[in-house]
Amino acid sequence: MSETLTVSLKEVAEQVVLDRRHLHMHPELRFEEHETGQFVAERLRALGLEVRHPVGKTGVVGLLRGGRSGRTLMLRADMDALPIEEENDVAYRSTRPGVMHACGHDGHTAILLGVAQVLARRRERLGGDVKLCFQPAEEGSGGALAMIEEGVLEAPKVHAAVGLHLAQWLPLGTLGVSAGPIHATPTRLEIDLSGRGGHAAAPHRCVDTVLVAAQVVVALHQIVAREVNPLDRAVITIASSHAGTTYNVIADTAQLRGTIRAYGEEMRDFLRRRIEEVATGVARAMRAEAVVRTFPGPPPVVNDPAMADLVAAVAGETDGVAETVPCEPSMGADDVAEYLRRVPGCYFWLGTRNEARGLVWEHHHPRFDLDEAALPLGVELLSRIAERYLASR
Repeated sequence: MSETLTVSLKEVAEQVVLDRRHLHMHPELRFEEHETGQFVAERLRALGLEVRHPVGKTGVVGLLRGGRSGRTLMLRADMDALPIEEENDVAYRSTRPGVMHACGHDGHTAILLGVAQVLARRRERLGGDVKLCFQPAEEGSGGALAMIEEGVLEAPKVHAAVGLHLAQWLPLGTLGVSAGPIHATPTRLEIDLSGRGGHAAAPHRCVDTVLVAAQVVVALHQIVAREVNPLDRAVITIASSHAGTTYNVIADTAQLRGTIRAYGEEMRDFLRRRIEEVATGVARAMRAEAVVRTFPGPPPVVNDPAMADLVAAVAGETDGVAETVPCEPSMGADDVAEYLRRVPGCYFWLGTRNEARGLVWEHHHPRFDLDEAALPLGVELLSRIAERYLASR
């Protein structure tokens, strides 16, 4: 098995890099992945897979039926890009102003296309089916639920799910995997402040929402510091503040936008309640008003112990994996959690950082780029994981 798989991997290695570069040059935002979806669907049909497109607005599902009946494993990749202007001077830089793949989703999609190519040649060896889920709209979430609502986990029923995320915080070839929770649950936060505008030279006749916003930000950041057990995991970040139009006019409105992260619904709901109480209380004390809105996202990402063990075992037998390390729990979020909430599964990290080549910029940075040597390794890992899972009973 190992020898023939190695041959297949060598044949797809160059194509995976070309696919990633094509996708990087043509990024599309969440739920706008029309060209990406068409590209993926055409490739899967050419391999003889059963294809559904679109699913969940712009997603693609490919079904590879194995040579023997058995369980169904779903492999998931996200396809959407970010509203970021790319700053890299590379031949494959984004051709679309203000949009770039700054989180590795182009790599995820290319890897899963490579897996489809490898496993399509080995379908007679598979003791079950492989469902390939190319998901839209991971950024900001919504894509996973959209696909679930349109039956991605059914027909045939999915028994387990696996996905990988390329990780710039890990050295090239390092694999991170752990059982249990590895990502937090996110909540989008919006606060609108209203006061009374006027001339900047007469602040006593105004209610300055810039000052109110500053006090609200300071007060909110004290909630985690002084109201949350230091052993618990929680984050409140105000990432955006907007008010005013010019230098000599006091603004009568201000907007704050941010995120809440927690590892459980109880902590999430506590933070939501306290943010509303603190923001409205501070605003009222300063003669202003605050309207707080929160939008909870997917649950925490929780890996099934048996599936995490399977991934770790395969990694230990794969020559290209330099090291396998535990996942450090992250306050990041990923809506792969919606699948893992419904079926046992594992989400693992594959390192792409290469300091010697200057590939060190973090995810969501305009200079983010990854070491493409990780792409064939990702194909090998997911292909071996699929064969191992479907061979077990």
